[in-house]
Amino acid sequence: MENQKNEQLKNKTIGGIFWSFGERILAQLVSFLVSIVLARMLLPEEYGIIALVMVIISICNVFVSSGFSTSLVQKKDADEIDFSTVFYFGLVFSAILYAVVFFAAPLISSFYEYGQLTAVIRVMSITLIISSVKSVQHAKIKRDMKFKKFFWSTLSGTLISAVVGIAMAYVGFGVWALVAQYLTNNVVDTLILTFTSNWKPKLKFSFSRLGGLLAFGWKVLLSSLLFTVYNDLRTLVIGAVYSTEDLAYYDKGKQFPRVVVVNIDSALSSTLLPVMSKMQDSVSSVKNVIRRSIKTGSYIVMPMMMGLAMIAESLVELLLTEKWLFCVPYLQMMCLAYAFLPLQTANVQAVLAVGKSGTSLKTEIIKRGANILILLATFKISVTAMVIGEVVATVVSYLVNTIVSKKMFGYGPLAQIIDLLPFIGISLAMGAVVYPMKYLPFPTIIVLILQIVCGVAVYIALSAIFKVESFRYVLNIIKPYLTKVFNKIKKLITPKNQ
Repeated sequence: MENQKNEQLKNKTIGGIFWSFGERILAQLVSFLVSIVLARMLLPEEYGIIALVMVIISICNVFVSSGFSTSLVQKKDADEIDFSTVFYFGLVFSAILYAVVFFAAPLISSFYEYGQLTAVIRVMSITLIISSVKSVQHAKIKRDMKFKKFFWSTLSGTLISAVVGIAMAYVGFGVWALVAQYLTNNVVDTLILTFTSNWKPKLKFSFSRLGGLLAFGWKVLLSSLLFTVYNDLRTLVIGAVYSTEDLAYYDKGKQFPRVVVVNIDSALSSTLLPVMSKMQDSVSSVKNVIRRSIKTGSYIVMPMMMGLAMIAESLVELLLTEKWLFCVPYLQMMCLAYAFLPLQTANVQAVLAVGKSGTSLKTEIIKRGANILILLATFKISVTAMVIGEVVATVVSYLVNTIVSKKMFGYGPLAQIIDLLPFIGISLAMGAVVYPMKYLPFPTIIVLILQIVCGVAVYIALSAIFKVESFRYVLNIIKPYLTKVFNKIKKLITPKNQ
């Protein structure tokens, strides 16, 4: 019976990662393509304005979407009263938060000396109320591990918002095209998720349940707040100290590695917390999940980041035109920083899954304290110095997380680095082959295609030659899905009379 339960959990985990990854990668692929179209149509300073507003929205969203939703997923016996209580509390709290942002918008606009910020902040902040509804639905679906629902809601919102954003940019709405795209995406995503979910709020509310969830959730919320504020702090500083164009180049440089890694990381994190929460009584089981997550995530992410750094200049020139080439150095450096994100996520989610939100909060405080010191040492030098500092800060954060994992699960820095060495080695070998190809005497698009095809081929070949265990593991995961797709295609093209 126990083996059967473990097998069912394993199948749910693999399926969850598959659908979560599919949801994120398809949605972000569409968003990325739309951002390329909009970047070619709009000016860098217009992107800089939206980057500033998005920081404010992201920080406010932590109060709405973090803490309680994680508590609902982590709590073993969460019921209708818990979910309904969080739903109604979230609506009231998000409405109050929106009012605060609405009236603070002129002050923010005055500080950054951009007149358009007031109206943009007020309109985009409406998503705070929308997020409060969506966060509870997300918690319910994560808890039930029905990740397929995320796939369709996210994809629908992304496609519809893409049409709205491009159409408005084409007719000359400028920055408001980006605002409309963001709002439409959130509204459509939430509506579809609400209508397809099997959960609806009941007329139930309990202050005692709210207090119990808050006891765990406030530490998660504060950890998320520290993480979000720190991640967005450079954007706020660049916007205040440098120009909106500098901010746009920095933000666009981050976008390329972010669109790849955050999708993979979101798929892993959304699946890891509910899975490890079910195993929280077994330290060895949690350790095995952490190790598998780190090895699988790194095997996928590291070559992607290496390859992206090697083709950065050709890619930016081809997709965004020469006016965006100033973002290339930032892009290359951020590839190194984002390569560590899935590693951090696995360690952080493990600590949360076993109910140690206090440990998670203390770890976040230590990491962000060190990271802020690095920011203070670099922000007056240049934007480039700030980005180098961001890479260093990411490595420091990862090392702090591994020390905590060593103490709690017996899986520390040395063991994790040993597990990573094969992926680092073959990624570097792949990069050494791909980079010189940029000097080939062919058109940019041809060189780019050759670099990508050659990079993938070299990485897979080296994985097979050196018998990398994660290569076989990933192959075994995707084989059943590829077989199903192949069989469906074969059935469609095969004549019925055969």
